[in-house]
Amino acid sequence: MIFSTLIDAARLRERQAAGVPLLLLDCSFDLADPAAGERAHAAGRLPGAIYVHLDRDLSSAKTGRNGRHPLPTRETFAATAGAWGIAPGVQVVAYDGQGGVYASRAWWMLHWLGHRATAVLDGGIAAWQADGGAIESGAPAPRATAGAPYPSLPQGMATVDAATLQARLGRVLLLDARPAERFRGDVEPLDPVAGHIPGATNRFFKDNLGPDGRFKPVDVLRRSFDAYGGSPQETVQQCGSGVTACHNLLAMTHAGLSGSLLYPGSWSEWCADPARPVARG
Repeated sequence: MIFSTLIDAARLRERQAAGVPLLLLDCSFDLADPAAGERAHAAGRLPGAIYVHLDRDLSSAKTGRNGRHPLPTRETFAATAGAWGIAPGVQVVAYDGQGGVYASRAWWMLHWLGHRATAVLDGGIAAWQADGGAIESGAPAPRATAGAPYPSLPQGMATVDAATLQARLGRVLLLDARPAERFRGDVEPLDPVAGHIPGATNRFFKDNLGPDGRFKPVDVLRRSFDAYGGSPQETVQQCGSGVTACHNLLAMTHAGLSGSLLYPGSWSEWCADPARPVARG
């Protein structure tokens, strides 16, 4: 059995006890302090977890026109995944301390490579500790020799670029995962232009979570996303830079609504071109 969306702490511990090949990715991050995740990793992590940095490992170089967290090529990310030791048959579990938002980016990218055996730890490190899971600290032990690049497989997740999205506005359900005040354009702490893509609907990613920081039940998530109308295949996920949008995509997939597309550049790429339309309110 593989886990391809979420895994809870108890099941992860069972898999560890059974000796199932596992790779744990600590994706903790803070947009306001890019070194915070590494400090948190050193202070306390799941035993054996590898630290994954949003900027260095899950993004490529910025040009000023391609968004704040542009995707690397699949070939580049395949080499990164291989260096972590990911190969077909290895169950990957990504986690963070921020509600799964950065872990969801790693989840999406590994599915994008075709590695279906990738799940997010529901509730993150807090849920792990609440279930009695051990924590280790200090400098991580040296990793084993890196493996070969992840093999070339059919792309497991679909994307849409800015030009294609602009041509399809009004004919797709476009979900924006940012907080409501950023969506409306009341504030914009990260990008040079405030507002949203015309026709987008706000779906704050934290609405996927319950008060305990875990994802809401499948039936609750499904009803919530069904209420927006439109099929998953005609749904495009976006946010500020293609990160929190993956949280909505994970929630939909977990609820049995797989097939939506990611606009990786999201608002930070969209607003970099003054010729593209902007909506507010």
